[in-house]
Amino acid sequence: MTENPSSPTPNFARAAGTVMLAYLFGQLIGLAAKILIGGAFNAGTELDAFYAANRPSETLVMIMAGGILVSSFIPVFVKFLIKEDQRSAWKLASATANLILILMTILAGLAAAFAWPIVQYILGEGFSPEKQAITVDLLRIQTISIVFFGISGLLAGILNSNQKFLMPALAPAMYQFGQIFGVLALAPSMGVYGLAWGVVIGSVLNLLIQVPSLLRLKGQYHPTLGLQNPAVGEVFRLMAPRMFGAAVVQLMLWVNTLLASRFEGAVYALTLGFMMMYMAQAAIAQSVATAVMPTFSAQYAQGKLDDIRRTLSSALRGVILLSVPATAGLILLGTPIIAFLYQRGEFTSETTQMVVWALTWYTAGLVFHSTLEVLVRAYYAMHDTKTPVLVGAAAMTLSIGFSLLFSSLFTHLGWMPHGGLALAVSLSTALEVTTLLLLMRKRLNGIHGGEIAKGFGAAALGTLGLSAALVFWVQAAGSAPAALTALGGVAIGGAVYGLALVLLRVQEVRSLMAAVKRRLSR
Repeated sequence: MTENPSSPTPNFARAAGTVMLAYLFGQLIGLAAKILIGGAFNAGTELDAFYAANRPSETLVMIMAGGILVSSFIPVFVKFLIKEDQRSAWKLASATANLILILMTILAGLAAAFAWPIVQYILGEGFSPEKQAITVDLLRIQTISIVFFGISGLLAGILNSNQKFLMPALAPAMYQFGQIFGVLALAPSMGVYGLAWGVVIGSVLNLLIQVPSLLRLKGQYHPTLGLQNPAVGEVFRLMAPRMFGAAVVQLMLWVNTLLASRFEGAVYALTLGFMMMYMAQAAIAQSVATAVMPTFSAQYAQGKLDDIRRTLSSALRGVILLSVPATAGLILLGTPIIAFLYQRGEFTSETTQMVVWALTWYTAGLVFHSTLEVLVRAYYAMHDTKTPVLVGAAAMTLSIGFSLLFSSLFTHLGWMPHGGLALAVSLSTALEVTTLLLLMRKRLNGIHGGEIAKGFGAAALGTLGLSAALVFWVQAAGSAPAALTALGGVAIGGAVYGLALVLLRVQEVRSLMAAVKRRLSR
């Protein structure tokens, strides 16, 4: 191990920058994959079936592995690294890997075995019999990916704990490459089933890209389940509340999928709209959250609550400064962006409007989604998974009610009802973040709220200028090609917002400019 995780704070900004660049690369590859997918398959039948079939696999990965496992595993694993107890650390990693492998294999088998009732009575209740049959076949193929994603999530936790961020951050791009391979190489002969096999291939690549970095750590594998190991018990004890919370979130998504299945193309529109919002969130917030998690864990292990307070404030300011303008940009440029990226082949102008409608209401909650990514990491690092899970479960339970309410309201108003499903997610996330911020402020005896407020104020002022510039630009562009309107708007909005932050003398911008000057002077 080349860096001591007990003192990772000086590397936080650099790690966040590394992860952000890797995530941006992954998002660009993912964007290319979505463009190819949108142009190759019918949104009303094939893609509705594909994304509905993906829901069980995504649910199991989110509940049993992925971010939940990482955020529960890192605080326990880092404690051993700080003590330089490598043997105990690798015993913990080995036992966790073995248990995850067994559990994910069993769950994948159960999902495949009960594919028909899952689709017929839950996911695709509104689908035609032919569409249900396609969904069942796609579901069974994609369940294979569950096992690989489970182990991949653990590897990411091990590498991040050792301040190795690049390969885990690049792993999602490998998953997207698998889908691209499925579209280009397999789909011509296999149709949408080729895309499903591309998902499986992508999950394998997602795992394999992290293996070389893991081997360089020279850890020792132990063939044990660790059932008597207190550290293993602590990991799964921390996971248990998060698993419950994730199950509630996934229940909300299943309800939305069920409601959307009654409207042709709505499942795909919601999925793509969320993915577009998620691309911004991943680049803005997940990079910061991934980099800051080991820092939070080390600071808590050493009892440095003042450092946690400063680190949390800095991270929240950073995501706010980026997510506020991104919200305005995605809403004002939604139509030209979606038309430029996707509107070709099977992707019609009607599909564009459906996706933009979902994107608008999802993007309304982008600031809250981004803030949540960082905020919950502070709770998990402090070995508190119960508070964010209970708050999140309450919020997502409300979201189910909001989904029923808003979809009905939108229908009554003559609006596309799937927008109400997206709004339900945004509103429930806003309530969740507000509650968690208030509780964290009380726990840490303050979170430098004044500094966070100043950051939000600067972001709001800069975004006003950005919004005015984009409204003028869209009107001036008129019927110009979507590519010109979208790319020109991104350039103009970014320039106006950047200039505003410079004029407002925002500390983060000044620090960035100073770092660039130092690098150039070398």
